[in-house]
Amino acid sequence: MALPNDPVKSIFSVIGSESPVQYFDLSNGKFSIKGVPLLSEVPSNVTFSSFSSISQSSNAPLHLLQRVQSMSYKGGFFGFAKEEPSDRLKNSLGKFSNRNFLSIFRFKTWWSTMWVGSSGSDLQLETQWVLLDVPEIRSYVLILPLIEGSFRSALQPGVDGHTMIYAESGSTQVKASSFDAIAYVHVSENPYDLMKEAYSAARVHLNTFRLLEEKAVPPLVNKFGWCTWDAFYLTVDPIGVWHGVNEFAEGGVSPRFLIIDDGWQSINTDGDNPNEDAKNLVLGGTQMTARLYRFDECEKFRRYQGGLMLGPKAPSFDPKRPKMLIAKAIEVEHAEKARDKAINSGVTDLSPFDLKIEKLKKELNEIFGGEENSTSSESCRSCCRKVENNGMKAFTRDLRTKFKGLDDIYVWHALCGAWGGVKPDSTHLNSKIVPVRVSPGLDGTMNDLAVVKIVEGGIGLAHPDQADDFYDSMHSHLNKVGITGVKVDVIHTLEYVCEEYGGRVELGKAYYKGLSNSISKNFNGTGIIASMQQCNDFFFLGTQQISFGRVGDDFWFQDPNGDPMGVYWLQGVHMIHCAYNSMWMGQIIQPDWDMFQSDHLCAKFHAGSRAICGGPVYVSDSVGGHDFDLIKKLVFPDGTIPKCLHFALPTRDCLFKNPLFDSKTILKIWNLNKYGGVIGAFNCQGAGWDPKEQRIKGYSECYKPMSGSVHVTDIEWDQKIEATGMGEAEEFAVYLDQAEELFLVTPRSDPIQITIQPSTFEIFSYVPIKKLGPTAKFAPIGLTNMFNSGGTLQELEYNESGAETGVKIKVKGGGNFLAYSSEKPKKCYLNGTEVGFEWGVDGKLTLSLPWIEEAGGLSDVGFLF
Repeated sequence: MALPNDPVKSIFSVIGSESPVQYFDLSNGKFSIKGVPLLSEVPSNVTFSSFSSISQSSNAPLHLLQRVQSMSYKGGFFGFAKEEPSDRLKNSLGKFSNRNFLSIFRFKTWWSTMWVGSSGSDLQLETQWVLLDVPEIRSYVLILPLIEGSFRSALQPGVDGHTMIYAESGSTQVKASSFDAIAYVHVSENPYDLMKEAYSAARVHLNTFRLLEEKAVPPLVNKFGWCTWDAFYLTVDPIGVWHGVNEFAEGGVSPRFLIIDDGWQSINTDGDNPNEDAKNLVLGGTQMTARLYRFDECEKFRRYQGGLMLGPKAPSFDPKRPKMLIAKAIEVEHAEKARDKAINSGVTDLSPFDLKIEKLKKELNEIFGGEENSTSSESCRSCCRKVENNGMKAFTRDLRTKFKGLDDIYVWHALCGAWGGVKPDSTHLNSKIVPVRVSPGLDGTMNDLAVVKIVEGGIGLAHPDQADDFYDSMHSHLNKVGITGVKVDVIHTLEYVCEEYGGRVELGKAYYKGLSNSISKNFNGTGIIASMQQCNDFFFLGTQQISFGRVGDDFWFQDPNGDPMGVYWLQGVHMIHCAYNSMWMGQIIQPDWDMFQSDHLCAKFHAGSRAICGGPVYVSDSVGGHDFDLIKKLVFPDGTIPKCLHFALPTRDCLFKNPLFDSKTILKIWNLNKYGGVIGAFNCQGAGWDPKEQRIKGYSECYKPMSGSVHVTDIEWDQKIEATGMGEAEEFAVYLDQAEELFLVTPRSDPIQITIQPSTFEIFSYVPIKKLGPTAKFAPIGLTNMFNSGGTLQELEYNESGAETGVKIKVKGGGNFLAYSSEKPKKCYLNGTEVGFEWGVDGKLTLSLPWIEEAGGLSDVGFLF
């Protein structure tokens, strides 16, 4: 992995590396850190090497190289050797017990989540990393499985406390017998510094990905948007999309970005007419064996005529129609499941089931009304060649003509094109259907319809030599028709089909290189959302360019397995995924907490977390299904958001706890604003992973009120240089959003005691208090009609010169401004004009601010004392 212009010399021979302390020792079957035994019964075939001894060159920026070098004594590598080469090798790294750990493991092919325990045997299959608590030295230790050569690795549970490492190539043609650096170990006194340091070291060592700090992020991370998925599923069409965007605009919260999710592509199944789109698809699952047969949009989008929605005779849209289609499609799905169950039960006469399915499908087609068949694919192809003013290009142009603030329009596609890949002989690409082989490491994951369907149909894989051409063929067309980015889904399928292509690492390198090159060429280098990608293959190989991606499973508005309480408990599970995954993914990509529906039973619960997650806010509301009052607590009228500076992370006292079903822990997440910090406390109890059943299920006995405490020191102020000074304040004002209470606290104050009902939350906004003159104290809270009140503060200036002391604040948004002031101000100014205000002896200072469109929603507020 040497640089082309420096093929031999190690970066550390240039910069220099001296270890001030001997941190690690592997001897006599024990692995110790600072003299504390961490692993015992370490096999004799396991090696440990210091970071600097594994000579690598890197293209990392100099400041990053220097930072990693300065911490290199805190890390090193495990390796191991076997007698016989194999494409799958498993080895113990030693055992531990009675030591708390936090880990991340894959519970589905695509998705990962947290798990805690106290022994190596408590780990789950496909563990991506494990963080060990080592209170004896007031430190934390991370064991991070890596990629070496053509092999990737993960941790697994062993017997009697052993921690197993599993290395696999994914191809029986690619074998190895030994590794020098198959896992990285790092130690630090701060768990958040630890993650940053460890992934920085991995970046320099592997030289196959880049950290978030090295990349630009897409502009939409600061904005509000709408995704079409839960509104339409696969029935999405231009008229429905138009009416959806228009409803937001009329409701006073115009989306700044739009994601046209699955349902816009030209796909069909192997049994369909090869030149026509698959007909009447509704639910996710029905499209999972279909393949891409052309790169442009499907017929229902190609049929769009420019200006259609701008004129006085624009078609109306019945918001009940998608719901009717979805409801009927669910009936079909249930009938098909009943037939499958009957087959498994040995029923031989299936005619009643077949008749019911046939009847329901006929009813579904009648709801569609046959318009899907009104224009043949061939005739539409001809008309699109003749008339420029048709199709996706005309539609995106009309959208931007009507909705001036719509900055970005993204569309969905799978990593391999469609769920079933690219149809052979349908394009200029050399694609073939490759049978799917699921890795043994995934044996312990949750049953997944997507996997079942992909195994059923295989994947039409474009040859990896054509990966650049493949993505450019899709993306260059999208670029020409006004699409500014893509949501790339179903990413972790390559490991299924890598047998003939050098294994999962080599196939991944080819595809991710092609994808990165195309994003750079067609979407300004940032126009991509990565999804269904939560595995170390992707993060170590696919993120040279990608800087934004999902950190949780999909938003599920109800339990697909039928638990009626799932409508509640699934929402807490989602937050846990996002919060804990952000610890590692946030080092490499900007975390995306996914969409939600603003009219859902737990919409407010979701909204509270999105307000302080540090990423974009977007919803997947159905047409006619909005809670605009809720959305307006998250979004400014111009479609921007009061975004935090960092990405939200669990507080230290949650790291080794189970906030899902231990019946005692509240999830607390911290973040930073420009002039303060914030803690969100969420009662997520009621569900979680069951290792025996290998699924996420409800734990109804845990769905109850939870009590806990919050303290200003729960905020990790030092994780942003610009916030470090705030953390050193002597006193803080803290505002409780849901309780609408204002307190004064110091770092020495007792914690604030709280009790939170199931599926509810509280947000604590902390702002340092400034002393003004001999007696006055002041702290601006922000707009209390926004969940993240502190995010509305744009500028803050204290003036203590002259006879009068004063405060100048630039605030974005309209509504109720709150500050703490120990004394009543003499005067208040709003945009240069003296105005009245309210002040109480409790220190609450309030003022009503208007939204002034011409000023970009900014107000200049001043107080004189």
